[in-house]
Amino acid sequence: MRRRDFTIGVLLATAVGAAQAQEPAKQHRIAVIAAGSVAGIHNPEVRPFRAFFEELRRLGDVEGQNLTVDGYSGGGHPEAYADLAREVVSRNPEVIVASTDPIARAVRAAASTTPIVWIGGDPIQAGFARSFAHPGGNITGATTYAGAEIWGKRLQILKEAVPTASKAAYLTMRISQAPEGQQLLEAGRRLQMSVIELPLDEASATAIERAFSEIVQRQSDAMIVNSIGILLPYRQLIVELAAKSRLPAIYPWRDYVEAGGLMAYASDDRELWRRIAEDVHEVLNGAKPGDIPIYQPTKFELVVNLKTADVLGLTLPATLLGRADEVIE
Repeated sequence: MRRRDFTIGVLLATAVGAAQAQEPAKQHRIAVIAAGSVAGIHNPEVRPFRAFFEELRRLGDVEGQNLTVDGYSGGGHPEAYADLAREVVSRNPEVIVASTDPIARAVRAAASTTPIVWIGGDPIQAGFARSFAHPGGNITGATTYAGAEIWGKRLQILKEAVPTASKAAYLTMRISQAPEGQQLLEAGRRLQMSVIELPLDEASATAIERAFSEIVQRQSDAMIVNSIGILLPYRQLIVELAAKSRLPAIYPWRDYVEAGGLMAYASDDRELWRRIAEDVHEVLNGAKPGDIPIYQPTKFELVVNLKTADVLGLTLPATLLGRADEVIE
């Protein structure tokens, strides 16, 4: 090759390389729909969402650079989810992150092809997936469901914390179809505790206050709360009413304990949201949701709030505190 041709080739290669370097990164756009308030999505104090954005950044998806994130709130009103889902779908995000089964169900009804990364209950029972390993369809994500047996474990921990408890109220939602109620009844028989199921017709402050009035009337001496996501926005109210009623309670999420609840036995929500971030990244890079296995937690944490125990006049056994993964003092 002559020197002149070689020089021209080098200059062309340099020019092309510079042009490619100046090309902006491909822009992606996702939507996140929370069942309750969406205010916490960008709040660094909210552990799950912080883990979600940290993992996205680690993978190279940086909000404000190559990623736009639109947040939407279901407001805890399932009757409005269908309209909200249609609104979100109409804005054509590449991926919709759906928190809770009812949100995911509404989004799927609005768009059968838009990729959905979801967090919720049992995906098989909800009809979202054929199997955990090969979901099929347009939904993947992470399940909080670890088998109905975990509810017996929660009741056992509650009984260990309050050995004198003989009647536990179970605060749940009528729309929840999971079999945990039966598991609680069976566990209650083994532990010599009666379990009173109190299903709410709606997630609202009024309905929850009415349920607590019934809990007091029935003279329950302990309480367990369902893990359904639409109750989570009311965690502060639930915790305050439990304290007012002097009810030791065990919750399915550490958010309740951080709000002042007594105990939680739950999966690590940070790990769940990190897995969701990984799924979002894969879909943005061309993967099909139906080919991405659904993540199921295997590790659970016991979190105990000693401040609340003191307020309730409750002395927790040393054996229970010794098993706790975290004790808030």
